[in-house]
Amino acid sequence: MQTILNLGVDVDSRYLVVACAARSFTPQRIVNERRAISGWLRSLPRGSRLAMEATGEYHELLAELACKAGLQVFVINPHDLRRYAQSIGRRGKTDRVDAEVIARYVAREHDELHTYVAPSKEQRALARFMRRRAKLVVLKGTLTQSLRGLPSVGAQLKQATAALDRLIAKVEQLTQRALEGVPAAHDTATRIATICGFGPIGSTCLAHSFTRVPYSNSDAVIASTGFDPRPDDSGKRRGRRRLSKHGASETRRVMFNCARSASKTKLWRPYYQAQRAKGLSSTAATVILARKMIRVAFAVFRSKEPFDPARLGFHA
Repeated sequence: MQTILNLGVDVDSRYLVVACAARSFTPQRIVNERRAISGWLRSLPRGSRLAMEATGEYHELLAELACKAGLQVFVINPHDLRRYAQSIGRRGKTDRVDAEVIARYVAREHDELHTYVAPSKEQRALARFMRRRAKLVVLKGTLTQSLRGLPSVGAQLKQATAALDRLIAKVEQLTQRALEGVPAAHDTATRIATICGFGPIGSTCLAHSFTRVPYSNSDAVIASTGFDPRPDDSGKRRGRRRLSKHGASETRRVMFNCARSASKTKLWRPYYQAQRAKGLSSTAATVILARKMIRVAFAVFRSKEPFDPARLGFHA
């Protein structure tokens, strides 16, 4: 019986560099294309653990084929791997070193990691449209910030941002069309949209996440967004709580904007003002409201029923 291997893969657009935690073979390089990957995967014992960084899109083919080949697949947050490499004294950074760090990480930490579940073709299409919209929004913000205060380019900036707005609107339209191709996410988004403050973008973002990841409870959802407070205590000292920001920054941005809009509504204003009355800043109060709204959205997802304001526990 073959021994289960713990494998780390450094992925880029052209190649995969593979290392084994047990050093069963020397690090090797494989072309990042279907035929080469499939051939290599057939040489591995079923049930082996294979981990890689999340890279946007470059890792998707490997993750999909590895799942089909019967391997345990883990797609890991690059921030976690960077911190892990520092903790074990890895000073340099090469493709081989990165693959070895990933292999060591999955060998020791696999019990604490969530196994990757390959998305359907429709789920992948939806995720890609969402990522593309996020990039366009960032591009628009960067452009506006960098050229602000230059009167000589004001007219051109206005034209450029108007063009980007039209492009963003088109991608949003395509996103909603892709959402219709994922019935579970579409139904969930429709119910989440009944919650005051969640528009098409916010409801789609959460619906995609809820139907892709098997969250055990709302605390896990909050942690995945990076809105969870991180303690900083030692002995008798109680440090200031800060957000972990462990998760997709775009999800945090969308949820924060949803909460900022919701704070002005009749339904959510009392809750927001109650946080402000505690002496919290507007940003902190908005984050707390965002957490509350995410929990409510998760409850709506679990119950499969539309939002009922009477169950909030406070009165508008």
